[in-house]
Amino acid sequence: MGSTSLQLAAYLDALVHPSARRDALTAAKHRGFIASHLAGGACALAALPVFLALRGAPGIAEAVVFAWLLAPIGIAALLSRNGRFEAAHLLSSLTLAGLVATVGAITGGLSSFVLPWLLVMPLEAVFAGSRRTLACAAAMAVGVAAALFGAGVLGLLPPPVPLAVDETVLRLVSFLAATLYVCALAMSAGHVRATGERLTRMHEARYHLLAQNMTDVITRHARSGGVVFASPAAQALFGAAGEALLGNGLFERVHVGDRPAYLTALADAARDGASEIEFRVRRDDARARDPEFIWVEMRSRAIDGWPGENPEATGGRQVVAVTRDISDRKRNELVLDGARQAAENADLAKTRFLASMSHELRTPLNAIIGFSEILMSGDASMVPLERRADYAKLIHDSGQHLLGVVNGILDLSRIESGGFELTPESVDVRNLLAGCISMVALKAEGAGVRVITEIPLALPDVMLDKRALRQIVLNLLANAVKFTPRGGSVTVSAEMAAGALVMRVADTGIGICEADLRRLGEPFFQARSSYDRPYEGTGLGLSVVKGLAALHGGRVEIDSHVGGGTRVAVHLPLPGAATAGSRLARLAARPPHEPRPVGENRLPDDTNQPQKKRA
Repeated sequence: MGSTSLQLAAYLDALVHPSARRDALTAAKHRGFIASHLAGGACALAALPVFLALRGAPGIAEAVVFAWLLAPIGIAALLSRNGRFEAAHLLSSLTLAGLVATVGAITGGLSSFVLPWLLVMPLEAVFAGSRRTLACAAAMAVGVAAALFGAGVLGLLPPPVPLAVDETVLRLVSFLAATLYVCALAMSAGHVRATGERLTRMHEARYHLLAQNMTDVITRHARSGGVVFASPAAQALFGAAGEALLGNGLFERVHVGDRPAYLTALADAARDGASEIEFRVRRDDARARDPEFIWVEMRSRAIDGWPGENPEATGGRQVVAVTRDISDRKRNELVLDGARQAAENADLAKTRFLASMSHELRTPLNAIIGFSEILMSGDASMVPLERRADYAKLIHDSGQHLLGVVNGILDLSRIESGGFELTPESVDVRNLLAGCISMVALKAEGAGVRVITEIPLALPDVMLDKRALRQIVLNLLANAVKFTPRGGSVTVSAEMAAGALVMRVADTGIGICEADLRRLGEPFFQARSSYDRPYEGTGLGLSVVKGLAALHGGRVEIDSHVGGGTRVAVHLPLPGAATAGSRLARLAARPPHEPRPVGENRLPDDTNQPQKKRA
């Protein structure tokens, strides 16, 4: 029995047109139509031998009835050949209507035994699932009934044909046949419905499997923006179950600065059909002390309705969004931005280097070459002796300037390449500062700048690199004297604080604007640097100071404003005290008003803003 059912099912599947096999529900409809029509035709063929044995040759009416009962076989064959399901239903209704009209006309009109089949026509069309087919079938049934009624009233019907079988028996047979045919249609409709339910369950299970295992979060938003559905992936992304995101749960997790952009993206999706946005959202983590915000990307699409829901009851057009974690990508973007900024800074450093060197090298070289040519010329005897001494001094000063430029470049190169080795030794800070002040005293006196010292008498010796310490102080003093106008002052102080030597150099000079203050310490950078700058120098002094302080594990702090002078503080931790590894802790504890260390990295403000993409 089981093998026969399988063979019959395989035979029916083979009769389905190839175009209908692509969709399981459509194939089930075709299969049910073909099965019911073949079953009806087969019953007619099976009853024909019995009728012939009992009644002999059929009359005209009986022959028409048997022809009508065999017509569904031809219609089923036609559907199997062309796959036009709606056309097959219309043809079936038309054939049935014609046969009922013909048989009814010759067997008594409205009192004919075939009248029950007029009810079969719209029932069959209902199972087709097409409103147009149902309307046509109903119109045909009503038309046949009206035609038979009108013909009977007007006396246009022919005399009833005498029947070889009792009319009561024919009515019973017609009723039973109609009932069996309707049952076959109902079974076919049940098979189609079962197939649809099975497909629905399969689709739901498939979507549920995807929603359970995909890492992206799927949310559905009402017109107001509130969440009405969230997939289980919310637990992994947000650290909370999907129920926690319903309503305003997701909105409350969005970073305060990104909430306007978030709502705007949802509104744009509902209006324009799609939108994309990147924003920050809070992730719950029981192990974290402070809230953790991650970067996510949300792609939204508008939907006009949800299966099984009334659009008016759900607030009209809704939005479906897919949200994924892009924190790794944002970190990579920051790394790339940092690398790009470093490349741009390197290019700017090269440009500043060329600009500075063209001035700092060309000017003393021109003096050396010019005055040496004068002394080497044949008319050197015409140059007075005192003028020769001045020329020799200018040549010497120019050579010293060139040597200082070259030494600065070499020192910075050794610091950056790691070739500058520190040699700690006991250093008397008071004597070292006094020696450095005496070295710039002559230059300060010539510039009309007063140098003030504020060094405690009880300042102990320290274990630091004496050469690096002297170079730090000399560079700071040279800069302070150079940028302080006549009549100003430079103050040098030192103290022990928190296990570190703190040296400060403060001047009453021209000061530095905020834009330039952030870049001080970059190689070859000079505030207000240009080809016609009023101050000489390569811009390496603070770079060397910063590098030497970093080698000691220390830091450099600068506080300045235009017209208010500049204050530079160098913190050098002593061995056995605070180390370079505690720098982050010191920075975190620094009051807001305390000057920011030179070279401290800070993300640009625009990296913390939501980024909206074009839909």
